Amino acid sequence: MNVLIVESRPELGAIWSRHLQRMGMNVHQVTDQSAAVDHLDTHAPDIILLDLVLEEGSALAVADFASYRHPDARVIFVTDTSFFSDGSIFAHAANACAFLPAGTRPEDLAAMVEHYAIT
Repeated sequence: MNVLIVESRPELGAIWSRHLQRMGMNVHQVTDQSAAVDHLDTHAPDIILLDLVLEEGSALAVADFASYRHPDARVIFVTDTSFFSDGSIFAHAANACAFLPAGTRPEDLAAMVEHYAIT
């Protein structure tokens, strides 16, 4: 299972990555829109773990590009803001499958990734 993590805070992305790797997943981690698009241009993830508020670039642009380039890839959005807390993210990103707080326990996040990557 191939996972792309797009998270501006490398230390948080590394925590998520370690949990996913322990579950046998192949994980690639980037910190911004440009690196995510570059990765998506040549790799096909099963699932993308995407911070809704990137320091550089737009998470929605990443999700949109992924939808075009890899229509089967699903996106789990994470955030530490209340933006889109009404669930409207699902109206803006057709490939969104979950929306979680960034403070979600890493093992719970890994279980969500595993669940949505195989369904």
